[in-house]
Amino acid sequence: MTRDWKQFLLFLISPLLLLLVWWWVAAAGWYSDDILVSPAAVWATLEELIANGELALHLKASFFRLLTGFGLGAMAGVLFGIWMAISPRVEAFALPLFQGLRQVPTIALIPILILLLGVDEIFKVIIVTKAAFLTVALAAYDATKGVSKNYFEVARIYHLPKTTLYRKLIIPAITPPVFTGLRIAFSRSWTILVAAELLAADSGIGQMMQLGREMFRLDVVMVGVVITGLVGFSIDKLFKWAEIRLIPWQAAAKA
Repeated sequence: MTRDWKQFLLFLISPLLLLLVWWWVAAAGWYSDDILVSPAAVWATLEELIANGELALHLKASFFRLLTGFGLGAMAGVLFGIWMAISPRVEAFALPLFQGLRQVPTIALIPILILLLGVDEIFKVIIVTKAAFLTVALAAYDATKGVSKNYFEVARIYHLPKTTLYRKLIIPAITPPVFTGLRIAFSRSWTILVAAELLAADSGIGQMMQLGREMFRLDVVMVGVVITGLVGFSIDKLFKWAEIRLIPWQAAAKA
């Protein structure tokens, strides 16, 4: 058996064990169906939600908010993080406030944003944007600060244009840590979005789970939990796959 197959089998052990324990506890009858629904019932509900199109509608709404908010937050975060790292004035002015806001959990801002923005789409997009911006900005700031000052001295001595400095030096140097920040930010943005949809939304995976709870449909809630976990897991794997393709020297260094 090859090494890849062994790793794949080991990868399957923990999910299969969890599924087996779940099925065994549900079959033992220790808890009623209102408290613990069986995997078979969750699978049947998943098929039902797929067949009637309800799951697709909720996923479409969630993905739109996620991609829009993350795109805005990540782009602004990269630019702001680099700017704050290379400009002493911007750093002195913005860093204290930035570090303070970074310590405030994004979920704690949900009630305030609901009061200011209501529960329309803009609220969900803004909450995702904030979660992505702070994480990516910190990664870009730390990465740019970590670039050796000797490189800047050499660039100054040889009078390199700023475009060449950024294109040939700063961007390649900060790409690996910034990419890691993007991966973390995307996962956080997804969890924050689901939490926001649980509290205030008329669509989305979080709202589907909330409606299931209100109707005492634990099977619907569990479908939402499983989908949330699978989407988060897939996001992480997608970013790791992209890292291997876009930053091959980083992947080789980790091997």
